[in-house]
Amino acid sequence: AGVQRFVLVSTDKAVNPLCVYGASKLLSERIVLDAQAKAAEGQDFMTVRFGNVLGSRGSILPLFMRQVAQGGPVTVTDPAATRYFMTIPEACSLVLKTGGVGQGGQSYLLDMGEPILIRELAEQVIRFSGLEPYKDIDIQYIGLRPGERLEESLKSDEEELVATAYAKINRLERLGGAFPLAEALATLKPICIPDGAAPEAYRNRRALRAALRRFIPSVEDYSDEPEY
Repeated sequence: AGVQRFVLVSTDKAVNPLCVYGASKLLSERIVLDAQAKAAEGQDFMTVRFGNVLGSRGSILPLFMRQVAQGGPVTVTDPAATRYFMTIPEACSLVLKTGGVGQGGQSYLLDMGEPILIRELAEQVIRFSGLEPYKDIDIQYIGLRPGERLEESLKSDEEELVATAYAKINRLERLGGAFPLAEALATLKPICIPDGAAPEAYRNRRALRAALRRFIPSVEDYSDEPEY
């Protein structure tokens, strides 16, 4: 198709993933980096990882604003929960810059600054609406859901951060051994794509989690999760 540069936008959920979403992001990173070895001359495949984008579709800020507009309560998983945040303009500009200056076969990590307490973000949204937290609008703690952490990490213990010549763009250097990507994809294929030889595997939740845990042990095991 004439594509010369491909940039996968990934997320901190790919770091030691607990859930299927995070595992799919990690596998996506591996697939894109593997594509570099098969790329034509002049083609570059790279990944860029960062945290949450404030105000994007599905992000927590619009949810808090809706909850305040409805009179509350504002729901937070845990009073100690933190996340990394970046604005939409900053994320867009840094992703585009990474695509322009990045090298094929490399993973990049955007500098997200310090993590923010979700509780404090909720309090600020309430105050910006001219109301008082816990007085006019209550904050309700609902507990961590399956696959969620109190804190997110931007890199794993098997990754080292290397500075680049560009502000807020760092390179991730993998220290661990080779990942068995071909074997992982072959195992996952009949679960994701109908296969006459193994029809019972198609869209089987338990088979999916078992396969993911085989290659990504951090994925949590919900062996008692019902089929829907």
